Amino acid sequence: MSSGLFVFSSFVAAILVCGSAFAQDDPEVDCNNAQTQTDMNICSQRAYDTADKALNAQYKKTRAAMVAADADLDANLKGAEKALVKAQRAWVDYRDGQCEAEGFQARGGSMESMLVSGCKAALTEARTKELKALADGPEGAR
Repeated sequence: MSSGLFVFSSFVAAILVCGSAFAQDDPEVDCNNAQTQTDMNICSQRAYDTADKALNAQYKKTRAAMVAADADLDANLKGAEKALVKAQRAWVDYRDGQCEAEGFQARGGSMESMLVSGCKAALTEARTKELKALADGPEGAR
């Protein structure tokens, strides 16, 4: 093997080993007592990931409720599911744009990702509540 190919192969191997280490979630971060910016960034992302999972679960329930509502209506009155899908797509665009804008408070700094993911977590939690209220209807939880 030529020395150039050996150096390149070693470089690629090092990147793969290091890359997999960085890709792992750091289970040692105590999000109740995050001290460093890196820890706060990790915790903020975790909060968003949790909120996003809850949103996706609620969205499925709400969409099923809209399908059920459409099933009980005459053809000219249907559209609940379509309206929900349209609203959700618009909301995702709003969330992403709003949170990108909030990130500019620390643009290029180590805090930017925390601001963005924190914003996404907060907006996603609020949207999940909205979707639940929509699924529950005017009577509240069934």
